[in-house]
Amino acid sequence: MKFIISSSVLLKNMQALEGVLNASNTLPILDDFLFELSTESLKVTASDLETTMTVTLEPSKAEEPGSVAIPAKILIETLRTFADIPVTITINEETLGVEISAGEGKYKLSGHKSDEFPQTPPMENTTKLELESSLMVNAFNKTIFATGNDELRPVMSGVFCELTPDDVTFVATDAHKLVRYRRKDAKAEESSSFILPKKPINQLKKILPEDDSKVQLQYNQTNAAFSFSNVNMICRLIEGKYPNYEAVIPGNNPNKLIVDRHLLLNSIRRVAIFANQSTHQVRFKISGKELVLSAEDVDFSNEATERLTCSYEGDDMAIGFNSRFMQEMLSNLSVDEIRIEMSAPNRAGIIFPVENENDKEEILMLVMPVMLNQ
Repeated sequence: MKFIISSSVLLKNMQALEGVLNASNTLPILDDFLFELSTESLKVTASDLETTMTVTLEPSKAEEPGSVAIPAKILIETLRTFADIPVTITINEETLGVEISAGEGKYKLSGHKSDEFPQTPPMENTTKLELESSLMVNAFNKTIFATGNDELRPVMSGVFCELTPDDVTFVATDAHKLVRYRRKDAKAEESSSFILPKKPINQLKKILPEDDSKVQLQYNQTNAAFSFSNVNMICRLIEGKYPNYEAVIPGNNPNKLIVDRHLLLNSIRRVAIFANQSTHQVRFKISGKELVLSAEDVDFSNEATERLTCSYEGDDMAIGFNSRFMQEMLSNLSVDEIRIEMSAPNRAGIIFPVENENDKEEILMLVMPVMLNQ
């Protein structure tokens, strides 16, 4: 088994696969990439048993098709040191010895049997859908930060994907904050839903192109598969029923605050430095056209106050929010102005962009209040 390929092409694709690998594995074979060579193509696969990702490459020369598992770390570290030069990789089928030839250098390492590598799960009885790559990148960027980390509630550790004949909706919540990202320019033939784990989402965020190229999505009750350019990724879905997120979104919010997102974000960043380091509480006091942000840490006699001009409709009110959650939400929006809708100091505040970047998208962010220290 022998092939010649550009070192930079191989490295770029190995780095895309690298995110699938775990730092420590119970099965040593999961530290390897699986190489499968045919007369026309080279398939390289990484797996952690939950997520399996394959890239398909075209070597400039391929001889004696075969398959072998090669340790990923040493291969990537070696490729990183090369300029963009042709690399010849030769595998001895009997000893599984791997020889890398590049320029004047020769490097040898031991491969492993390919049949020990986990099989890619078959995708049967699937529903198929085509989505724009940039839509998926946007949806994942806007939602993943709001997912939970509670091992007792695994369904909330992923992003809930709801597909209907009218739109597609992506939801994430950890019970303190919630994000609903909806797109009207994408739809499915039938209504269905599934929960995507965080790891494959982070992997897709890194490698999906931010353009209008298409991603083929297939899913059934246990797995979802994403195919685009030369990449195919299959991941196991999170089992369980997602909470009824619509029920926690308050419907009647008469108090509406419109404020510059950049000014508010920077003010919260400064004021939060002086907040209690366990509650991270920042008080919003709103009256007329003025928003006063304040925080204090009584234990250390720290306090801070800032005033912002705003547009406000509703009764004067004071409400407390976790500054970390507010910063996360405001940082994940890219509009100039936001609208915060509220009903009472003990009810959730809802954040909307005043104008969406795309008239086909709807973004709603919800943050639970924290009790104010009187």
